[in-house]
Amino acid sequence: MQNILDSVDPFIGTMATDLPPAQGLAATWWWPKAQVGNTHPGASYPLGMVSACAYSGAYPTGYGVYRISTEGQPTQLYERNQASGFTHFQQSGTGAIRKYYNYFRVTPMIEPLDALGTLWQLHDEVAEPGYYAATLDTGVRCELTVGAKTAVHRYTFPESRSARVVVDFSYGGLAIEHGRTVPLRAHMQSLGRGQAEGTLVMEGVPLSVFIEADTPDWRQLLWYDRRLVDGGTRLDFDYIRRTTLRPFGLILMGPAAAGQTIELKMGFSLRGTEQARANLEDELGLGRTRFDKCRSRTRKKWSSYFDQVKVDGGTDARRTVFATSLYHSLIKPCFADDESPFWPTSGPFVFDICTMWDIYKTQIPLITALAPKRGSALLESLIRVCEEEGNFPIGYRMAKGADRFFRQGSALAHTALADGYLLGLDGIDWDWALVHMQDDLRRVYGEDFLEKDIAHPITHTLDLAYGYHCTAVIARGLGDRRLADELEQRARHWVNAFEPETGLLKKSTYYEGGRWNYSFRLLHDMAARIALAGGDDRFVAMLDAFFGFGQPPVRQLGTPPFADEYRAGAALHRFEGLNNEPDMEAPWAYHYAGRPDRTAEIVQAALTYQFAPTPGGLPGNDDSGALSSWYVWASLGLFPVAGQNLFLVNAPAFATASLEIGGNEFLIETIGHRETPMSCEAGTPPAPQFVQSATFNGKPLDGGFITGNELHGGGRLQLELGPEPSAWATKLRPPSVSDRTER
Repeated sequence: MQNILDSVDPFIGTMATDLPPAQGLAATWWWPKAQVGNTHPGASYPLGMVSACAYSGAYPTGYGVYRISTEGQPTQLYERNQASGFTHFQQSGTGAIRKYYNYFRVTPMIEPLDALGTLWQLHDEVAEPGYYAATLDTGVRCELTVGAKTAVHRYTFPESRSARVVVDFSYGGLAIEHGRTVPLRAHMQSLGRGQAEGTLVMEGVPLSVFIEADTPDWRQLLWYDRRLVDGGTRLDFDYIRRTTLRPFGLILMGPAAAGQTIELKMGFSLRGTEQARANLEDELGLGRTRFDKCRSRTRKKWSSYFDQVKVDGGTDARRTVFATSLYHSLIKPCFADDESPFWPTSGPFVFDICTMWDIYKTQIPLITALAPKRGSALLESLIRVCEEEGNFPIGYRMAKGADRFFRQGSALAHTALADGYLLGLDGIDWDWALVHMQDDLRRVYGEDFLEKDIAHPITHTLDLAYGYHCTAVIARGLGDRRLADELEQRARHWVNAFEPETGLLKKSTYYEGGRWNYSFRLLHDMAARIALAGGDDRFVAMLDAFFGFGQPPVRQLGTPPFADEYRAGAALHRFEGLNNEPDMEAPWAYHYAGRPDRTAEIVQAALTYQFAPTPGGLPGNDDSGALSSWYVWASLGLFPVAGQNLFLVNAPAFATASLEIGGNEFLIETIGHRETPMSCEAGTPPAPQFVQSATFNGKPLDGGFITGNELHGGGRLQLELGPEPSAWATKLRPPSVSDRTER
């Protein structure tokens, strides 16, 4: 098995969805959410603090050509890829977020300073993990690479009497309506000899930079309101309003011979310019050109993650999408150790958790598997946020304030904490974690749940009941049986969210979804959930209707307006593919009803028709890697049931695969595996493959699941595949609280 790093294509997901027409089951699915991956091809460090990319100001990362788009095909802001410079701290795949970072815009120019902000067309774009390059209309070749807390720019100029590199300290956010971010306070200083530093307070957070440029013979000046500040070495702004903001920054200028290269190194910190300088020096050293060194080190870091995941078989297209999905899964969240601007002590600080609603089901389990220490750091950071702010965040930006995405869900951090506890992750004070988990369950929607045993919007009832269950798991493990029993009693109130007569959730308001797609959550008591719906047959019939079995193809939304089309699609109550977070786990609900063959059909249809190795190759927002991590797990034939230390088993997309987890190898082998092309490849649409029998470490695996401890401990999972459904995993179901099934 080979390292698949060279198969990564960072351009996947950067353009509007443009997949071949689906056939069969996948053609019956319908989704309203914006059909664009919202990824960017910029230079990123795995789980690092910095992402750097060409900046056009488009939605939502700053790269690309689109306006704000939340439904249907996105509308275009520009006709082509272009950029006014290169910015840092881009998001990756997020959805309805109107402003997100893009601070310290760096622009190479051969025009006067008045031309700053011009959008130049991008030519000959190249991207790979940790590296991005493009050529502007002006003939300047632009290259970017990043470290964990640093960025290095390299510009190759055409011959020019007055070449320039301009750093705009005042710019942030997006160039769309209501997308601009304005600094509240700022100071910057030109230190001479190519060095400068400064701090901005953006969205309540102090962001500092230390700059060192390889421009020994060029002039170095500050500028304000597009005018040079001759002789000035410092700018201070104690209070900035939108109405008083004038752009300001640093300019380096001088003659350039044809082919002359200039490097600009930047160190960042949330704790002041001295730490920004230390970060730059620690990662790259000062005083010499460092682009190639930084690029090489970041490439090696990416390779270390990709060395842990290997596959055999698969078509070129499938391997490219799989490799890129793994790459996208490891860009966010941002781990910035010892950088919290909100508390003074050292230790983990994690931001761009955007958001738990997106990433807790698939991405956090993947990060915890490939980087257990990072998984522990994430949990410790969440606990510290709860300690400081009084609640576990649903989302956590590099921003201060109440924008914490509470409408999306409740108590989602509890699932990751329960998994971390059961896996035995190191470095966490679990008694202290339990205190905060209990307190958090009583806040916001939790107050209604505590008093009335139900909360509205109704999905928060499911979240909170599940949160009580996850908290009970830790309480019981710590030996507090009385508390665990009390918590588990409240965890049973998930039933209050459902209508027994329909087996569906009650009518309510739903965040980016409806009662149908939220009704098939994988709860802690699926046995009781299926009984509430009327038993296996009725539950399967409901799932079959939701997934469109036996139904004709549907038509997807185009560009707005589409009122009639939207109403018609919503009335189908259909699976939204992988375009919406509540649907990600629904295919595996069949496992609990003894129909893993249905799971196999749906998952293979999704892997075949909803992804492609093209810029339009994602079916919707990647959402910080949530969608991509789903693809990784599904391709391996696994699905993590967050909060239950459980992985469901299905037919994989590759003949052989291996995961290295904490030094242990988990090997997935198949017998009778047949290569299945993706829809973007020529050939007959593939028939699904079904598990006929399975063994784990040589012993029969009669149920379609393994524990998280078994996965992390390493072992050999062998699956015999065939073209027809079998009796495998139809009798032994995944565990539920009410039946206490034991393997």
